[in-house]
Amino acid sequence: MSVSRPGPTRSEHDLLGDRDVPAAAYYGVHTLRAVENFPITGTPISAYPDLVTALAAVKQAAALANRDLGLLDERKVDAIVRACEEIRAGQWHDQFVVDVIQGGAGTSTNMNANEVVANRALELLGHAKGEYRHLHPLEDVNAGQSTNDVYPTAVRLSLQLAAVRLLEAMEVLREAFAAKAEEFADVLKMGRTQLQDAVPMTLGQEFAAYAVMLDEDRARLAEACALLREINLGGTAIGTGLNAHPAYPALACRHLGSITGIPVTVAGDLVEATQDMGAFVQLSGVLKRIAVKLSKTCNDLRLLSCGPRAGLAEINLPPVQAGSSIMPGKVNPVIPEVVNQIAFEVIGNDVTVTFAAEGGQLQLNAFEPVIAHSLLKSLTHLRAGCLTLAERCVTGITANREHLAGLVARSIGLATALNPHIGYEQATAVAQEALTTGASVHDLVLAKGLLTPERLQEILHPDNLARPHTRTATAVRV
Repeated sequence: MSVSRPGPTRSEHDLLGDRDVPAAAYYGVHTLRAVENFPITGTPISAYPDLVTALAAVKQAAALANRDLGLLDERKVDAIVRACEEIRAGQWHDQFVVDVIQGGAGTSTNMNANEVVANRALELLGHAKGEYRHLHPLEDVNAGQSTNDVYPTAVRLSLQLAAVRLLEAMEVLREAFAAKAEEFADVLKMGRTQLQDAVPMTLGQEFAAYAVMLDEDRARLAEACALLREINLGGTAIGTGLNAHPAYPALACRHLGSITGIPVTVAGDLVEATQDMGAFVQLSGVLKRIAVKLSKTCNDLRLLSCGPRAGLAEINLPPVQAGSSIMPGKVNPVIPEVVNQIAFEVIGNDVTVTFAAEGGQLQLNAFEPVIAHSLLKSLTHLRAGCLTLAERCVTGITANREHLAGLVARSIGLATALNPHIGYEQATAVAQEALTTGASVHDLVLAKGLLTPERLQEILHPDNLARPHTRTATAVRV
């Protein structure tokens, strides 16, 4: 992203010399150099509002802690806090212009935040942007801090915020599957193993399993979020707390929890916490788990709905768009397909997070920017995928009831239910003859006199086929 614009400029200075910065910009020279150095993805950090909001929350908490310790002037703190509150409310996000992937372990992101907060605070104090003698990005906004504790803390907060929205979206999808499970509770069908006829079940049981899988994954995601709430704020450069007051970590953490409503805690060992990427790896693994299972579910939906005449055609997905530019009337399962693709992306992101976490050296991991980018993408896209799948697909699914009933009646899988009653060998013989002749298992059993019509009807009752344990348990209780 380029920040070079014609028009008025102001001169700013850093260790490399003087540079002209657009006069209207809230960012400064450090941000300008970062934009020039890292034209990588074209995606600025403002693309992740949670990250920008989290950065502002950290800067606000730091200022309040420094005020409590008598290390920062009350007027400056008030201006910094007001600037941070504006950013948290959604203002000035367009000024967070550095690329999400950058060298320096997130230093450019921290510099961008320092400069935007400082220049807005200067305005609130009645000064012009860039008049850093009145309030400085590094001396004041970044007081008692390092990129190495600010950036990972902000990333953890942003991931927590994004994860909460994913949890909510997963619940919407779970409810959609659960509603279909109830709607299809009486629809008997054939279950399949290895794509071959297995034993009967209900379509409701099939959809209930999808709801349960989502519920299990929501629990795992909540567990991973708990690890994100342990932060290294106050550790400064490598976790030793150099240049920070001894009481600063606890104070800053307390203020941060109050500002965000997230119950953050200071890590027990800040040196370990500054270099350890374990919480990110754990979260990435859970997101991969969600993606894998969600993709498997979408595979099932595509398979169960394939047809409409030459496939399984057990269910109908709601038509949402024309499927072909050449084949009239064709409708494709585009919603499950897009969720599959999200899953593939998330799985790839997990590989990126794994390598980036492993690549850390000694007291710092320099690759947190790509970890943050990968995880925020995964969380954002999974959330969108869950909501889209629920609203544009699952809620509109219908069952082809007569077709399913016919498949059950013709299936040789019914022979499995007869094992306890006529023995494995006779059941196998019936199954083979049914497969060869096309006759039904039901008719062959009666023709051979293996069971009475009444007994066969009882054995093949839908409840006995799909929920045998329920009926047995009821009988035992009686």
